[in-house]
Amino acid sequence: MAKAAKKPASDSEKIVLAIDIGGSHVKILTSAGGEERRADSGPGLTPQQMIASVQTLADGLPYDVVSIGYPGPVRHNRPLADPANLGKGWAGFDFATQFGKPVKLVNDALMQAVGSYEGGRMLFLGLGTGLGAAMILDNVAQPMELAHLPYKKRGSFEDYVGERGLEKRGKKKWRKHVLDVVERLRAALQPDYVVIGGGNVDKLDELPAGCRRGDNTRAFEGGFRLWRDKSLIV
Repeated sequence: MAKAAKKPASDSEKIVLAIDIGGSHVKILTSAGGEERRADSGPGLTPQQMIASVQTLADGLPYDVVSIGYPGPVRHNRPLADPANLGKGWAGFDFATQFGKPVKLVNDALMQAVGSYEGGRMLFLGLGTGLGAAMILDNVAQPMELAHLPYKKRGSFEDYVGERGLEKRGKKKWRKHVLDVVERLRAALQPDYVVIGGGNVDKLDELPAGCRRGDNTRAFEGGFRLWRDKSLIV
């Protein structure tokens, strides 16, 4: 008697490789568990170099599908533009073909926001090399390009609360600007709560009311949820 064909794994059963692309490091983790693995990135990193690094990092790790958090705007599962803090050649790049597996590509702040979401209206702000932002309203996730909106007389939000602002003005003034930017965005967008994440959130001694501290590792959880959470609209 012929064997029955093996039923394909559902999205909830598939092993997800989550990739978080940052200005300093490329980090990976699979939904099967284990330890985070990372490699250096930097201002010259191209998509081909990123893929080569990930393939080296993921050597020996089984996975079925891929989630990528990309530091820039995304449209139709591809980068819309090259990132400000990495190399060239990202715009329009086809990651699914290069990996040979299904890929979901989203803005990196959105991926961490998805991993941090606990319902309602949430605003996510990522303090890192730049300023990442996303909102999720009743399971509908929306990336937001707020970093380059005008702020003060001659700058943008990112100029004051990103890494350059921290280095240029020092920690005390940087904290003051972070609190001011958060309050402005809360007043404009009216979230139920704000999650402040990114690599520099640890430099804040205290958070504004209605805010909680994020965790960069939630980006991986967001990558897993992109495939597993059927209630999520991205």
